[in-house]
Amino acid sequence: MSAGGRPLADAAAHILLVEDDPDISALVTRFLRNSGYGVTSVADGRAMDTVMAERRVDLVLLDVMLPGETGFALCRRIHATSAARVIMVSALAGVADRIAGLDLGADDYVGKPFELEELGARIRSVLRRSAPRDAAGPAEPPSGGLHFATWRFEPERRALYTAKGVRMALTGAEADLLLVFHRHARQVLSRAQLIALTRGADGSVEERTIDLLVSRLRRKLAEGGRQLELIRTVRSGGYVFDPDIAGAGRSRS
Repeated sequence: MSAGGRPLADAAAHILLVEDDPDISALVTRFLRNSGYGVTSVADGRAMDTVMAERRVDLVLLDVMLPGETGFALCRRIHATSAARVIMVSALAGVADRIAGLDLGADDYVGKPFELEELGARIRSVLRRSAPRDAAGPAEPPSGGLHFATWRFEPERRALYTAKGVRMALTGAEADLLLVFHRHARQVLSRAQLIALTRGADGSVEERTIDLLVSRLRRKLAEGGRQLELIRTVRSGGYVFDPDIAGAGRSRS
């Protein structure tokens, strides 16, 4: 790990570091503060809950191996109760562990040991995906949300509503992916394109993770009816999101 830091564009963001190793906590805290972020550091889930109840937290850097509750359990709770983004940090860096973290709602997963500059790049990438767009960026979704087939989608709230108004909660990664699909409706997108569009140029994720996110989105869309076909697999190509944007869903023979 290198201890350097540099000013970042999203300096107003407040980061909660949940890490029980005091040396790592001190190093990462110093790096983040030197980079312009507000930082609160705690050592366990109980202290994390206290901080999140008292102040706004934009992003949680969450160690997996913690005393008491594991980071996986805490990630599930954060996703259920807060809009904060989550980056899991762990020596458990195998594919199965990364997928488990993402499946619980984490926005990224960083293996230990890590370079601080890489951690900074991943933080910037995650915060950009949750920040309001400027005038030069893509148009913001209308206040009433985005509509396709029989669904209403509110990206900022990570919420998907059925025609009867039943809410389907989405993880941050699922909401990002669905928003990309909606903006590129009826276009065949390769896995590499989906990674670039959801994670940015400095994102790092395996194509298998995209397949997992698509599978989860399909299951949630299927719960509202015959919507599994909204996301189709294109052999040797990737995926295509093919809704009837205007309203009623389309069935295929």
